[in-house]
Formats: sequence, C-alpha cells, structure tokens
Amino acid sequence: MNEAGRLIDLVVPDSESGTRLDLYLVRHAGFVSREGAKKAIKERKILVNGRPSKPSYLVKEGDVIRGVLQEKADVTGALSPEPLPLNFLHEDSQIVVVDKPAGLVVHPGAGNYEGTLVQGLLYHCGTLAPQGTPLRPGIVHRLDKETSGVLVVAKTAEAYASLVRQFKEGGIEKRYHALVYGSVKKDSGLIDTGINRHPVDRKKMAVVAEGGRRAITLWKVIARFKEFSLLEVEIKTGRTHQIRTHLSYMGHPVVGDVTYGGKKRAKTILDARVRSGIQKLKRHLLHASFLSFEHPLTGKRVSFGSPLPGEFEGFLDLISEKNSM
Repeated sequence: MNEAGRLIDLVVPDSESGTRLDLYLVRHAGFVSREGAKKAIKERKILVNGRPSKPSYLVKEGDVIRGVLQEKADVTGALSPEPLPLNFLHEDSQIVVVDKPAGLVVHPGAGNYEGTLVQGLLYHCGTLAPQGTPLRPGIVHRLDKETSGVLVVAKTAEAYASLVRQFKEGGIEKRYHALVYGSVKKDSGLIDTGINRHPVDRKKMAVVAEGGRRAITLWKVIARFKEFSLLEVEIKTGRTHQIRTHLSYMGHPVVGDVTYGGKKRAKTILDARVRSGIQKLKRHLLHASFLSFEHPLTGKRVSFGSPLPGEFEGFLDLISEKNSM
C-alpha cells in the first residue's frame, strides 16, 4: 500500500447530488474506508471546488473534488484482472458491449472488491478507457447489481468522451422490461419528477417535490395479469435507481425488489405457488433489453438487444398459468 496515499480528481454526477461527501468518496474512490475519508476531509487533504469542507457536506452536481486519500489495505490491487464468464454482444477497438447477468456488480466499491464486471473486462480486453474514477475505468453507465441486460463500456478515451456526451445530451436510447405488481390500468404513461437521496435511508432514492434532479420515465404495458403487469420502460434521464423509484412511486413496484416496496406487495399475492415463486427469486425482475447509440468512431447508429433471461421468463410462465386475466 502506498503510505503517501493516492491522488483523486472527481467530478460529481447529477445522480449523486445530495450524497454526503464522506460517503461519496467511499463509493467513488473505491479504495478508502469511511473513517479514512472523514479523516482526510478533516485534515484538509480533500478540497471541494478548491476549498476545505466537512464530511457531512452534501455534494452537488459539478462539484470538483480533489486531494489525497490513503488506501484501505483490503482493497489494494482491487483492479487485478479476473477471468469471468461474460456474454459479449459486440467488441471492437473502441467499445465493448456485454449482456450483464443479474448478481454481477459493475465495478469495485464498498463491500465488492472482487469478481466485478470491470475486472472481467480487464482480463478480456487488457485495457479500458483511463477516464472515470480509479476503480471505474471505461464505465459510462451502470446497471444495478440485480438488474440484467445490455451495457456498453469504453475502451479508449475518445470512446469514453463520445458516450458521456451522448448520455448527457439524451442521444442514447435505453429500454427495459419490468414485471411489476398490480394490473396497470392505463396502456402507457410518463413519469416526470425530481429524484434525490431518501431523507432517512441514504442507500435509497426517493421522489421529491423540491431539491431533486429531474427524472423522466416513459412506460407502456406489454401484457397484463391478474396481479401483475409486464412493462416496457424507456428512460430519458439516468438517475440512480430511477426506474425502481418511479415504478414504486406510481404504486407498482418491481417484482422481487425488496428495497422499493416489493417485499410488502409480495405478501398480498393470492396464489400460494406464485408467492413461493417470488420468494425463490434471486433478483428483481428488471432487465435492460435494448441499447442504441452513435458509434464513437464511425458515427453510425448501432443497436444491441438482449432477450429476457431464464429466471425472468420462468416466472412469466408461472404467472401465465396461475395469474392470467
């Protein structure tokens, strides 16, 4: 471990606005403990926009955080390449597109320092774009651990800049499939709210009337069941937990999502076999099924799709038999 510490240079994304400074450093530097982050902040080794701050400071979009952090011993070498069984949808000199399985963490962070997608890609590709925080090379967007589906990673600095710009300008099309509780009455709709960190549980997001980042979600019903609905969801913004937060807000949490109301709704399901099926799920039933963007090198539109994974399809089969309209 380097006793002098490691330099950090971070810019806060809109999705992390409202997070405590010490927690933000733990999540995005990736190699520091919370106590270590607090100590560095109090010792003025961390500056926010060129000024000393406090561990409790709530970061804002665009804040520039620079300084030195001491590495935590148990994460030294966390970016060692690891051979992982990944499903590659596309690869060229600029980008790599994978079909991420549920249960795979995208990049190392607090509590997850081994076996991440980034480490698997480093083993396969050799190098990724150097931009991003130290433990997130090439990562321009994420999928939650239990969300499966299409994800693109930049292999070069040029690709990284292009993809970040497209995400920021809304040029990337992202569609998901979500199985939710309840028979949704309307055929389609739009949710346009502010989203920010939950005021009590800081691991969650929440819809807020003031002070949040704008989040826009489009949805339409693909199929209805007595106690469930299958939705196609398109997001126009990329806030943390956006889909899960918005669907819970509209009263239809994602099946299997214990964080955003799914655990309580599961108890209301009438059919015992279906309730048992929910309990056996190892994930929430949210899947990134489609991704489209301009290729960073050619400028041509490219699109990638992913079919519903087996566990998702298996549960649909179960409710088709037991929960059909």
